[in-house]
Amino acid sequence: MRSLERHRDVGAYALGVLDEADAFRFEDHLMDCAQCAVQIHEFGATTRSLRAYADATPGSVNPMTLAGPALLDRLLDDVAAARRSGRRRWLFAVAASVALAVGAPAAAVLAGGGSAKDTTVAATDPGSGVWAEVTTLNRAWGSEVGLKIKDADGPRSCVLVAVGRDSSEQVVMSWTGRSRSGEKPPGGAMQGAAALHPNEIARYEVRTSEGKRLVTLKAP
Repeated sequence: MRSLERHRDVGAYALGVLDEADAFRFEDHLMDCAQCAVQIHEFGATTRSLRAYADATPGSVNPMTLAGPALLDRLLDDVAAARRSGRRRWLFAVAASVALAVGAPAAAVLAGGGSAKDTTVAATDPGSGVWAEVTTLNRAWGSEVGLKIKDADGPRSCVLVAVGRDSSEQVVMSWTGRSRSGEKPPGGAMQGAAALHPNEIARYEVRTSEGKRLVTLKAP
């Protein structure tokens, strides 16, 4: 399927209504599309509200029962609040992903005024056994992020999330259980971007696509 058509699947994927085959193809697309990763994060408030509604609905209630106006009002309030608080940062995140996609020369132009000093943190989770190393480079628009990961129980579909000191969250990158060649995800560095600057990030978390936290790396 063409890339433009695949972009349109982001809402269905975030809400979990794609069938297994389409979901797999979208995850393959997500590996190379930071814009879709940003949009999936924006759907977070909506999916949480729908999940809360489903959890609060008794089993005796027909699943096709129409929701009352209160649910719609709450969904609209959640989405509006999320867009107001995060609009500026998400626009910078999209700009960052475009800079990385077009190559180093364009990234150097956008990076003007940002510090070139990088920081590296590494950690191993004793429960999951997952080891990860994150290298963060400060840029004018936010952070350029490199990730190395070793997962003995892999391959798994995961995301790297940057958690801000204000408790906000941004998806830095995502990857599927297997690469397009059918091999496990590489142990070498994967690249992503965040609109948060390094001094605004409290920690990084590697999570499975189901939301299970595999390893946490505290920012220096």
